Amino acid sequence: MSLAPRAVLVHRRTEYEELLARHGTHGQAAFFLAARGRSADEVRERHERTRRALAAVAAAVPLTWRQTRVERADLDRFLFGPEDVVVVVGQDGLVANTAKYLAGQPVVGIDADPGRNAGVLVRHRPDDARRLLPHAAGVGVTADELTMVAAATDDGQRLLALNEIYVGPPGHQTARYVLDAPAGGGGDGGAPEAQASSGVLAGTGTGATGWLRSLWQQRSSGLALPGPADPRLAWFVREAWPSPTTGTSRVEGLIGPGQGLRVTVESDRLVAFGDGVESDALDLTWGQTVRLTVADTRLRLVG
Repeated sequence: MSLAPRAVLVHRRTEYEELLARHGTHGQAAFFLAARGRSADEVRERHERTRRALAAVAAAVPLTWRQTRVERADLDRFLFGPEDVVVVVGQDGLVANTAKYLAGQPVVGIDADPGRNAGVLVRHRPDDARRLLPHAAGVGVTADELTMVAAATDDGQRLLALNEIYVGPPGHQTARYVLDAPAGGGGDGGAPEAQASSGVLAGTGTGATGWLRSLWQQRSSGLALPGPADPRLAWFVREAWPSPTTGTSRVEGLIGPGQGLRVTVESDRLVAFGDGVESDALDLTWGQTVRLTVADTRLRLVG
């Protein structure tokens, strides 16, 4: 017999909770903020809005369902099941943090603080949850299938991200590597090129509203950035440096299905991490290769 759906409510600690964890009491937190020209009342008010949103979503879960909660810091230890409906209550970035741990489960994004979030991924208000949850669990539910990016190393490590994956130095040093780009799509193909730069970024159409777009605008690129559901990635090299042994001829391009951008490390240590989460990074050493591709997994975001 199949299991009843389980609503998994994903949330993160609020700024107010983090302040209390650090300072112990509201009074101490208020003193700390006042010394910096900020109001503890404002921070607590946002905290209360987030708590109310989470409570409203929990109350909207059908009585025949199971439900549980998981905090962002525990996502890497949480086991999602195929029958789960994932409800992200928070900011757009929390959806991206959650996406890499999923395998096709429907995701409902709830904006916990309307007006402060862009609402690109958390598209709904808490009051919408009572209608959306049964819909999300239904057969043939309509959802936006958002492209994700994958990084795979030659020793079997793997990383997924919804927005982008960065490969480069963990600090401010120069990254040295050999870049092998796919032919076409602006990457020019051809022979691999040794490069020295601030790192390589490959991302999706969802990520093309953030870090990717800033690089695209900075260099006045003519590259056509993909859309969120487009099965392509855009990639850019950050601040490539020309020298007698390193080139700058291949600094941007597109990656289509079945293609990959291959980076072979020529530094003592580089890292690869997704969606800005540096604490969940792959360590790359001299001679190691990482390949960036369109992921087989997509994020199913309920509209």
